[in-house]
Amino acid sequence: MTGGRVRLEGREVLRGIDLRVATGDMLAVLGPNGSGKSTLIRALLGLVPLAGGRTEIYGVRPARFRDWHRVGYVPQRLTVGGGVPATVREVVASGRVARQSRWRPSSRADRAWVDRALAAVDLTDRARDPAQELSGGQQQRVLIARALAGEPDVLVMDEPTAGVDTGNQETLAATLAGLVEDGRTVVLVAHELGPLEPLITRSVVLEHGRVVHEGTPPPPEGECAKPGHDHVHPHEAADPPAPLRSWSIGA
Repeated sequence: MTGGRVRLEGREVLRGIDLRVATGDMLAVLGPNGSGKSTLIRALLGLVPLAGGRTEIYGVRPARFRDWHRVGYVPQRLTVGGGVPATVREVVASGRVARQSRWRPSSRADRAWVDRALAAVDLTDRARDPAQELSGGQQQRVLIARALAGEPDVLVMDEPTAGVDTGNQETLAATLAGLVEDGRTVVLVAHELGPLEPLITRSVVLEHGRVVHEGTPPPPEGECAKPGHDHVHPHEAADPPAPLRSWSIGA
């Protein structure tokens, strides 16, 4: 994003944002409530129109980008519509759609990716359960598995730890550690990092729609909510810690 500006309902939500996400980044977008964090990542993906500036995904503007299988988006909450309950496996399997031909039925490879995505978030034993009957933390893991099933190069997550208990946060941290070790890129919005903090290689802090901090490590807890926080230029990140659990899918 270069010079990104977003206006929603007459209010300027993002103001002159310059941000580049590099391959292999584990980037945390931090800031107080209302700072524009979720709007920023949605604008990066072209889900929110820019009032000014420019956004590119792998060098292509979102409106012309076609390789959406390379991007796994994890929203804040699971929405299951319709009168027939969807099982956990069915929700996760929907993550394969971008990689399937319209006329091709589900293949053995598709089923294998769904199995591995479920295993990566420790939900194999819940695969046949209705997704809406799971806890909030478990539903968040279903969304992550759905994104992983599509074999993304980059995972974009909006508040993945919001309302999630400590145990599920640690499971998420283990899964993301494996992804980073495997060379994938992760962008996540968070109010607090919790168990994810040791994994972060870069952080961006927003305040009133502007970047007020960029670098690594993340600022101390509470610092991102302080008005007038000085901008810090990025410096070389330390090596990320060893993964808590491996995420590896063969050809």
